[in-house]
Amino acid sequence: MPKHPLYRPNDKLVLLMHDGLTSDRGKTGLVLLRFAPERVVAVIDQKHPGGSLRELTGIPLKRDIPIVKSTVDALQYQPNTLAIGIAPGGGKLPEEWFVDIEDAVRGGLNVLNGLHVKLNEDTRVRQYLRDGQWVWDIRQEPPNLSVANGAARLLDCKRVLFVGTDMSIGKMSAAVMFDRAAAAAGIRSKFMATGQTGIMLAGDGIPLDAVRIDFAGGAVQQEVIECAQGNDVVWVEGQGSFLNPASTATLPLLRGSQATHMVLVHKSNRTHIRFTEWARIPALPDVIHMYETVAHAGGTFAPTKVACIALNTHGLSDAEVRYEIAKTEAETGIPTDDVVRHGAEKLLDAIMRSGRNNGS
Repeated sequence: MPKHPLYRPNDKLVLLMHDGLTSDRGKTGLVLLRFAPERVVAVIDQKHPGGSLRELTGIPLKRDIPIVKSTVDALQYQPNTLAIGIAPGGGKLPEEWFVDIEDAVRGGLNVLNGLHVKLNEDTRVRQYLRDGQWVWDIRQEPPNLSVANGAARLLDCKRVLFVGTDMSIGKMSAAVMFDRAAAAAGIRSKFMATGQTGIMLAGDGIPLDAVRIDFAGGAVQQEVIECAQGNDVVWVEGQGSFLNPASTATLPLLRGSQATHMVLVHKSNRTHIRFTEWARIPALPDVIHMYETVAHAGGTFAPTKVACIALNTHGLSDAEVRYEIAKTEAETGIPTDDVVRHGAEKLLDAIMRSGRNNGS
């Protein structure tokens, strides 16, 4: 949950990315380019038509994907779905960009919408929808939710929650890499998406920031129980950070999933919370102690350990990456790697060798 009855994870996508290829506002589209490039047939960006995605994004794409100026230009590449890959401030698209969505629907494309605004309620979109054509507004609260009651603690599978020293530092990317490494190793594995981008990748999940706070833990619990069926490990996409004053999502994820393990995600060389410069990021051993203490809650819940650390070393040289990994391991005594650069095999082994229940 939620799932769209007509959406298929192999739909051919055109990404709406105006001004998002070189900024954090394009995180959704950049993730799709990194983890599902085979699905993307074109990218729309009015500033960089004809440009190189490899040079603009740093993503090591194995094939050229054209950048075009508008939806009309993208139709020649025969997509069937427009994915909104940008998140402008306030979650509302500028009016001058809305024409691309209208042109997409008029051109017969479906629309994947991860913004807070509901396009299904916009008459400019609805008037052009034909039979079998759809708009999926992903950020909607699932129906029939209840509060959490700790039921996930009884599951047999490992439940690995990705926690962070800040928001938007790669928790979802790390979870996807662990899931892919586990599947390649023959482990029955499931990536549990908790945000709009992860849902676009997986085709299911929960948009946690659309769920009322009282029911957030219950939504997580319901989803993790569903994901656990037939799997040895569920990789729970993290949201937010206990360190960020704007974040409210981490605690419902921890309580609802009754996590057996945690993976700490950290952006190398970041010393303060982004956009909140007075908020210092503590030393990583202190961050680890904080997460483990909250997870244990003085003994109310089973002890849950941070099993490993996934560094985000974007922008660093290979030598600098090796130094950061060695320094972090020496500082914390915990296995560390950049799983996007190097793959998750090393850290996967650290998790799978530990016990089924909360590191025991």
